[in-house]
Amino acid sequence: MNLRSCVSRVAMDTLGIMYTHLQKRMDPMLEATVTALLNKVGVANEFIRQDVDAALDCMVQNCTATAAIKALLAGGLRHLNNVVRKCTAQHLSTLVERTGADLVLSEVKGITESILPAIASLARDSSQEVRHFGRKMLFFLASNSQFTTMMKRYIPEKDIPEVLKITNKTQEFTKAQTSSPKAVRKCALPAIGAVQTPAKTKTYSVAEREDYVEAMRAQMGSKDFQQRVKAIDKIVADCKEKPSFVAACKFPVFDAIVARLNESNRKINQHTLEALQTIIPLLKDDMAQVLNILVPAIVDNHLNSKIQAIHEAADGALSSLVCHLDNALLLSIFCTKAQTLSGNAKGHLTEMVAVMVTELYPRKPQMVEQKVLPLLWKLLASSTNKGPTTTLCYALYLQMGEDLRQFAAPQSMDVHKALIQMMRTF
Repeated sequence: MNLRSCVSRVAMDTLGIMYTHLQKRMDPMLEATVTALLNKVGVANEFIRQDVDAALDCMVQNCTATAAIKALLAGGLRHLNNVVRKCTAQHLSTLVERTGADLVLSEVKGITESILPAIASLARDSSQEVRHFGRKMLFFLASNSQFTTMMKRYIPEKDIPEVLKITNKTQEFTKAQTSSPKAVRKCALPAIGAVQTPAKTKTYSVAEREDYVEAMRAQMGSKDFQQRVKAIDKIVADCKEKPSFVAACKFPVFDAIVARLNESNRKINQHTLEALQTIIPLLKDDMAQVLNILVPAIVDNHLNSKIQAIHEAADGALSSLVCHLDNALLLSIFCTKAQTLSGNAKGHLTEMVAVMVTELYPRKPQMVEQKVLPLLWKLLASSTNKGPTTTLCYALYLQMGEDLRQFAAPQSMDVHKALIQMMRTF
């Protein structure tokens, strides 16, 4: 790392400490410092982005809500870089949850009038990652009795129909998910509007993170079976106590987890898969950048396991991903794996894709058509997995209607015929 990067990281650590200890005395400097941090997100490497996130977490948790909201909106709401807007939306979402819907919608000067139009804008952003956090905030606020009144008062009239459409679809999806236990068996969704109060964020230095990773790697790589079990349990405990810290170390942490999933000891495999069912709801979308290594490690090695306990643990880990992460992050890799798998695993993954279709198609129709339809054509061309294929086809039919038949027109006669026969049963 060059000297300038080292200086930047020390400066960001220092800002985090200042936010934590000076608290409201930092309010006059928030707009300048937050804007500088957000600008760094758009051009920096992953390590510096993690430092930016840590500093902004400290700001959100310790500084005055009004000043923090103004600073985030001023620094990132209209930024041209998607990464900056996503970072802004993510920390704004945390801030909204910390502040509470009652206060956000109470017309406190500087909060309601500025944040509602901003959330409406983020919920309709061109980037799906930004939209995710914008819609999360909308849904959180929509459970409050004052939401409709404040929405009409502060959100531009031309935007209100789309905002209502977003909140209604989110509520419909939640009801559909909770009424379909078969689709995601291991996961319990939180009640509408239920949000855990974030804990106070501690500032962690670069040295602390490096020490943590070094100790974690040593214990996770131990030749002693019991030490590896303890290492996995410690990661779970750390996710409960300091999830933002684990998220800041996610790459080495999940490299170690994947190594345990890939080892030959079946007890370690099962213990790791079961631990993931606790880790995933705690880290949620912070895991987005490690899905490309985590999902294959679960699917390829364990979903077809003949050991029932391991198969169930793998199924539970995948179900937890579907339940707790934005499905747009999962769809591509799940569809790819469902096409290449064989046996029962193919059916399990296909059913999970069907669940994703219900949630994703209203907001990402092109993504679903590009990723899911090739999977359906391949399944229809095969005589196996008829039950899961029917489930997926029905999920697509509910969203696409007769358009599904038109998309099948360029396919082979066998695929087209199989689709027509299946649709007649709906």
